[in-house]
Amino acid sequence: MHRIEDSYLNVNGLRYHLVSCGSGPLVLLTHGFPESWYSWRHQLPALAKAGFKAVALDMPGYGDTDKPDAVERYSQVALSDDIADIATQLDYETFVCVGHDWGAPTAWHTTLRFPERVRAVAAMSVPYGGRSARPPTEGFKRLFADKFYYILYFQLPGVAEAELESDIPRFLRSFWWPVSAEGNGTFAREDQPHDAQLFQAMPDPGQLPEFMTETEANHYIQAFTQHGLRGPLNYYRNIDRNWALSNNYGNNTITQPALFLYGDRDPVPMVGGELERMKHIVPGVEIQKLEKCGHWIQQEKPEEVNSRLIHFLKQL
Repeated sequence: MHRIEDSYLNVNGLRYHLVSCGSGPLVLLTHGFPESWYSWRHQLPALAKAGFKAVALDMPGYGDTDKPDAVERYSQVALSDDIADIATQLDYETFVCVGHDWGAPTAWHTTLRFPERVRAVAAMSVPYGGRSARPPTEGFKRLFADKFYYILYFQLPGVAEAELESDIPRFLRSFWWPVSAEGNGTFAREDQPHDAQLFQAMPDPGQLPEFMTETEANHYIQAFTQHGLRGPLNYYRNIDRNWALSNNYGNNTITQPALFLYGDRDPVPMVGGELERMKHIVPGVEIQKLEKCGHWIQQEKPEEVNSRLIHFLKQL
């Protein structure tokens, strides 16, 4: 039985919380929104048993990692610098990046910016299709016009925090359910005006999705109740900054071995043609679809994700 251990590192001015299991080649696991290291709870012991040192991070703004005020500290350049430094401090020259949701862009950007150090990348739910022609928020405003879109709603600091922190359990249910296997595949109702609030646009399902127990949900509820949502929401407030900062590397080809996993009921990979463009930016990527699975893939289908991820890692 491999023991799961907590540790802390000072990384580029932030105190990071790490949860580690096993020994061997390093696999760094980065989570998304609204999650934490805990979203990798099913993967840590499985990877350790397979002969790897699995390290799941609380990303900045989450859990026991620091929560800087500066919005720009959550950019993908800053985060990928952190990932490389964490590997160095753990005494690894090379490592594998594994990321889900917002953790997937971190894995992709780290791979692009540190190609000599990242020996392989595995991403879940969010593909990488290269750098768009325009800043992302311009495209969102044009696409959604006078309709509500949650990413645009998240842009102004303070507004979303005030609403979502007023009822953390309801917020989490509203985010988990729609893009889980049981959901309808959309985060928000399409008939809401652009100035609606999130709770207007995202109905409360009144229950947790099947993959999440009450005990597991309480782990997230307690964390976000204690620490708030300013840091997690700041990831969304960097999308145009990420675009600007990626000017010199955003369309580089990823030549390392790559794996992309997604659920057949997850709408995110299909947005904007990213999945098709990824085949050109990441020409050697293995794309695998999991059946009866939504966006929260490593929690919805842990055994299947573990099997596919370990098979990929064993081939390196």
